[in-house]
Amino acid sequence: MDYRAAGVDVEAGRSFVERIRQSVESTQRPEVLGQLGGFAGCFALPTGYQNPVLVSGTDGVGTKLKIAQAVNVHHTVGIDLVAMCVNDILTLGAEPLFFLDYLATGKLNPEQLAEVVAGIAEGCRQSGCAILGGETAEMPGFYPVGEYDLAGFCVGIVERERILGGSRVELGDIAIALPSQGVHSNGFSLVRKIIETKRLSWSDCPPALGGASLGEIFLTPTRIYVQPILSALRSGVDIHGMAHITGGGLPENLPRCVQEHQGVKIERNAWSIPPLFEWLAQMGDVSEAAMFETFNMGVGFVVIVPPREVESAIAHFQSHHLSAFVLGEVIPGNRNLVIN
Repeated sequence: MDYRAAGVDVEAGRSFVERIRQSVESTQRPEVLGQLGGFAGCFALPTGYQNPVLVSGTDGVGTKLKIAQAVNVHHTVGIDLVAMCVNDILTLGAEPLFFLDYLATGKLNPEQLAEVVAGIAEGCRQSGCAILGGETAEMPGFYPVGEYDLAGFCVGIVERERILGGSRVELGDIAIALPSQGVHSNGFSLVRKIIETKRLSWSDCPPALGGASLGEIFLTPTRIYVQPILSALRSGVDIHGMAHITGGGLPENLPRCVQEHQGVKIERNAWSIPPLFEWLAQMGDVSEAAMFETFNMGVGFVVIVPPREVESAIAHFQSHHLSAFVLGEVIPGNRNLVIN
């Protein structure tokens, strides 16, 4: 017997590394030291910082992977993986520096996972960070053939005095919403339950959703907000706080960026909820409260600014093709969300 007889294909692993080499190298920054294939990655701190702080984050893609595997489309979930990590550390004002991934599968399919890594590389290029390394685990008997799981890890940097958190947010500050690209990467257990209960297929094309297939719609990748936000910070937009709207939706995530004695009141009529969420609510008979607690409802990221900055902030984001709009304001509270 040998390792191949036990279900692990070493040659496939070597083939996979060669397949992803170009994707990985396309993300490199000047600070990356060494080459792909070592035991660890090395990254020199960028110059120009007086008191730098490293900021780290980790996340996955969740059961959205089940859709990718069902329709055999794998590049978008790689973008999702990066987005979920870099958008999180961005809320502190951090610039993403490097990214590492962990891929686990029952049987290594080099072509399939190379597509995943191509998506990871695209997400890293969008956010300006380098793929510093990763791990691919072939685990026969643990995952079914054709299935895989993903985890991502990101490290960024910010000047200590520029770290954003609740401490800068003031009563009367204004919450500006940046739109999502659909469901992003949260709530997919409910999405899949609705599709299963209604006996729909990922190839179905509901007229109410513009004729695209459900697989295409729900595999739309998470929007990456790094470049517009970093550009705003560098241009002097006075941002007091930020929130990435992920699991738990606006009610859970927006209050995380204010102080203990503050809350946020948002206006329900400030934006039109995209038809996709209305379709999900109707098909699953999901209450509005449950929808807001599960999905982003069309708002992927929120920035908190003083009233005097509202017009310039919105103009900045619109110049980056983001239809930003006033969502609400900071009020006295207990880190709670009030939907008016």
